[in-house]
Amino acid sequence: MGLMALEGASLGLFARGVQPMFDRVFVAREPGAIWVVGLTIAGIFALRAVAGAGQKVILTRVNERAAAGLRRDLLGHLMRLDGAFHRDHPPGVLIERVGGDVQALGSIWTSLATGIGRDAVGLVSLLGVALAVDWRWTLVALVGVPVLVLPALGLQGFVRRRARAAREVAGEMSTRLDEVFHGLQAIKLNGLEGYQARRYDALLRRRVTAEVRGAAGRAAIPALVDVMSGLGFLAVLALGGREIVAGEKTVGEFMAFFTAMALAFEPLRRLAALSGTWTQAAASVERMRAVLDARPVILAPARPVAPPVGAPAVELRDVHLAYGGQPVLRGLSFVAEAGRTTALVGASGAGKSTVFNLLTRMVDADRGEVRVGGVPVRDMDLGALRGLFSVVAQDALLFDETVRENILLGRTDVSEARLAEVVEAAHVADFLPVLPHGLDSPAGPRGSALSGGQRQRVAIARALLRDTPVLLLDEATSALDTRSEAVVQAALDRLSEGRTTLVIAHRLSTVRAAHRIVVMDRGRVVDQGTHEELLARGGLYAELHRLQFRDEGGSAPVASGDSPGIFGAKERQQG
Repeated sequence: MGLMALEGASLGLFARGVQPMFDRVFVAREPGAIWVVGLTIAGIFALRAVAGAGQKVILTRVNERAAAGLRRDLLGHLMRLDGAFHRDHPPGVLIERVGGDVQALGSIWTSLATGIGRDAVGLVSLLGVALAVDWRWTLVALVGVPVLVLPALGLQGFVRRRARAAREVAGEMSTRLDEVFHGLQAIKLNGLEGYQARRYDALLRRRVTAEVRGAAGRAAIPALVDVMSGLGFLAVLALGGREIVAGEKTVGEFMAFFTAMALAFEPLRRLAALSGTWTQAAASVERMRAVLDARPVILAPARPVAPPVGAPAVELRDVHLAYGGQPVLRGLSFVAEAGRTTALVGASGAGKSTVFNLLTRMVDADRGEVRVGGVPVRDMDLGALRGLFSVVAQDALLFDETVRENILLGRTDVSEARLAEVVEAAHVADFLPVLPHGLDSPAGPRGSALSGGQRQRVAIARALLRDTPVLLLDEATSALDTRSEAVVQAALDRLSEGRTTLVIAHRLSTVRAAHRIVVMDRGRVVDQGTHEELLARGGLYAELHRLQFRDEGGSAPVASGDSPGIFGAKERQQG
C-alpha cells in the first residue's frame, strides 16, 4: 500500500512540476531552471517506476496466495459435505466454483488494492494540485460527477445479473466437458459427436451473450466519466481561457491545472470501472458463500466411542431409509457374523448398496440402528469408523498417478518389503513386467492405462495395505473376463481371510460359498441361509438362481454345477 501510495502521489508531483517548467523555462527562459526542473521530473518518474514495479510483484504474491488459500478451503469444505449435496451439484459446477469463481474473485483484490492504494491517492493528490491552482476551475470541471450516481447504480444491478448468468453457464460448460471426456467411448460408439458438439455450442452462445452484455455494462460506467470529463474540460477552457487572455492567470498555472485534471480523470475512470468489476465479482462471492454456508448433516458425535477391536460382527436392526421420499429400506434386519462372509443378493433396487453406505455413514438411517462390533455407527468418530472398512467395487477408482501411488494413497510409512508383499498377494506383480516402468508407470486418468482386471488388482492391493477388519465387496468381479476373474478371485480369497466380509453380487455363482446369504427384496430381508438351504426352500433365491442358469444356458440349478466363486474351495468346505 505504501508503494502504491508513492506511485499515486507521483502523479500529483508531476502535475505540480509542470507549472515551473512552463513559467520558468518556456516563458521566463531561465537557463538554470532547465536542469533543476528536468532532474526533478526525471526523479519523479524514477520513483514512480520503482514503486510501480515493487507493488505489482508484492500484490501478485498476495493475490496468488489468497486465491490458493481460498481454493484449498473450498476443496476441503466440499470434500466434507454429504453425498446429498454432491447429488444436487454436478462435478463441473463445483470445479467452476473452485477454479473460475476464485479466479474471478482474485482479480477484484488486485483492482481494489490498486484502486485504494494508487488510484485514490493519485486522484487526491491531483485534485489537490488543481484546487491549489484554482478551486473554481476544479468545481467547474467536476460539476457532472453527481449526475453519474444514479446511472452507475442502475448499471451495477445489470452487471451483477449478467455476471451471475455467466458464472452459471460456465458451471454448465464444465459439467458438459466432464461428461464428454469421461464418456468418450460411449459417444463414439453411438455416434454422438455432433449431438454433444451442438449442446456445447449452445452453452457457448449463452456464455458469449452473457459476457458481452456484462462487458457492455462495465464499460458504460467509465464511458460516462469520459463524457463528463469532456464537458468539464470545455467549461474550464471557456472560463480559464478568458482569465489567461486577461492576464489574471499564467500559462504555467493553466498547464499545471490542465495536466492535473487530465491525469486525474484516468484514475477516476479506473475507480469508476472498479464498481463494475466489483459487481461482477460479487456474483462469484455469492456462489462461493452458498458452498461455504452449506453444512454436512452427517457429523461425528461430540464424545465418540472407541471402535471395536478385531473382526467385528455387523448388525442392522429394523432399518428404514428413504431417498427423496422414496422408500429404499423398509425394516431391514440381519447380522453378518464376525470373521465370516455374508453375501447380499437380490434384484436391482433391493437396497444392497445402500447397506454399504449405511455402514460407512455415507448416509444415515431414518429409523433403526446400524451396529459394528456392537457399537452404533453414529457413536463413533467418522474417521475411526471408516478406518474399519476396505471397499473393492466393480469400478475401481484409480487416480491419474503411478500404480505405486494408487496403492499407497499418500502413505509414507510403508516399507518396500511390505509393498512388495501386498503387490504379490494381490497379483499386481503378474502384470508389472508388461508396464513400461513397473510400479512407477502412470495409471492414466481414472486408471485408463490399465485393463479392468489390472485396476481391480490394484484396488485389492490397496485394500490389503489398509489391513482393515471389515471388507466390503461390491460386484468386484462382475465386469471381468473369465481369466481376469480367476486371478482377481484368488486375490480376494487372500484378502478376505480373517476379516468380516460383506459381498454384493448379482451373479449367484460367485457367492455360493459364503457362510451366510441374505436375500433382499424391496428393502427387506425375505430369506437367509447357506446356498444349499436357500435352494432347498425354493424361495426367491431359488427363483433367481434358476433364472440365471437359464440365461447362461445351464440345465439345472444344482449346487455341484456352480463355480467355486470368489472365496475358493477352502471356504466352501468350511461353510
